Amino acid sequence: MPQVQLPLFPVGTTAINAELAFERREDQVVYFNGHLPVFTHRTDDLASFRFFTTQLIVNGTATQGQIVKAFGVPLTTVKRAGRQYREGGAAAFFKPPARRQGHRLTPERLAEAQGLLDQGQSVPQISQQLNILSTTLHKALDHGRLQRAKKRLRPRPGAERGRGQQEPTQRGRSTGGPGRGDQAGGGATLGLLGQAGCRAHPF
Repeated sequence: MPQVQLPLFPVGTTAINAELAFERREDQVVYFNGHLPVFTHRTDDLASFRFFTTQLIVNGTATQGQIVKAFGVPLTTVKRAGRQYREGGAAAFFKPPARRQGHRLTPERLAEAQGLLDQGQSVPQISQQLNILSTTLHKALDHGRLQRAKKRLRPRPGAERGRGQQEPTQRGRSTGGPGRGDQAGGGATLGLLGQAGCRAHPF
């Protein structure tokens, strides 16, 4: 939130233009038109300051530039006060700032918010869509009433391809030609047949 730049009220009398001036007297500011006091307010009464200086501008008694120079306030602040006066009149300066109202996080709203979180939407998006304050949603997350969506891990490219290439190789080993065990068994069989043949036909 931007910091408000307060007007400067130096001790003594300060001229606004040839006809207007103001004087600080302890915690009071007194405005003069010539030698006649025309308005006064406390040094910390920002609403009264903006009200009176805006009236000076609207009535043509002072210009925006003269107010900026005399009190050291930004031109944008002076213009904003003029727009505020035109839209709401003098009462606009003394109204309390409007507070944003958001819906309470009822069980139904809680379920809706959780569904949107599961879809990957952010807290500001959910706040705008459901008209719920972002601070309310963050508190629900901190207290465990809402859960952030878990990110799904995607398989690495080529992982399935690598698995497919290993299967034929293993299949080939299991269905291939004779192994060492088969060769050893075959050699033993031939040896027995050779011995039997020699016994059947002696010299």
